[in-house]
Amino acid sequence: MRHPLSRSAAAALLLSCLVAGCGVTPSRKMSYETEEFDSTTTHTRTYAATEAQTCEAARRALLSQGYMITAGNQELVTGRKSFQPAAEVHVEVEFRVVCARQGIGKTRSTIAFASALQDRYGVKKVNNSASVGVGAIGSLSLPFSSSDDAMVKVASETLTDDRFYDRFFTLIERFLPESIEELPPAPAPAPAQARPVVPSQPPVEMPLQPVPPSPTRG
Repeated sequence: MRHPLSRSAAAALLLSCLVAGCGVTPSRKMSYETEEFDSTTTHTRTYAATEAQTCEAARRALLSQGYMITAGNQELVTGRKSFQPAAEVHVEVEFRVVCARQGIGKTRSTIAFASALQDRYGVKKVNNSASVGVGAIGSLSLPFSSSDDAMVKVASETLTDDRFYDRFFTLIERFLPESIEELPPAPAPAPAQARPVVPSQPPVEMPLQPVPPSPTRG
């Protein structure tokens, strides 16, 4: 026969385990766990153009949408744009495009890699207390204070919306030239230098010397 206290103790232990979770904390799911690396079209697009033409088209596409270009050359273009979705929310989007050559010869093309980073800022109140110096006593804090507004970064995220990049890649096509820039022809190899032909000299005829007669024996 069990003691009646054992049931109450077991019930209390079970209740404490349910409240505290018995010391088991659920694992937190990381946002990058959804990365499957199965798609290569979200951030890339191939164009029948050179690297310089593709990056120049990307630069003009960003400029046409109000982005401030922060860097640009034949292989890389970066731009930044500010947004204000709410009164106390500030968003900045930094766009980055890398142009890489693909193929060889006149049939070569360029693949553009695009990535956009979104930084979100919020307004934070910063309290500033006033103090006054009083002779030998030192500084005396007064009961009033002032507050200033400061922008603090609260989130940073890489944009992954397919439609966002599709619109950008479509805009690049409008700024590409109609024909691809032809490559300069490769210099022809220098012909092998022929050795000079030395004319053959006719054989020199040597005069025949008379042979003296051999002495006769007596």
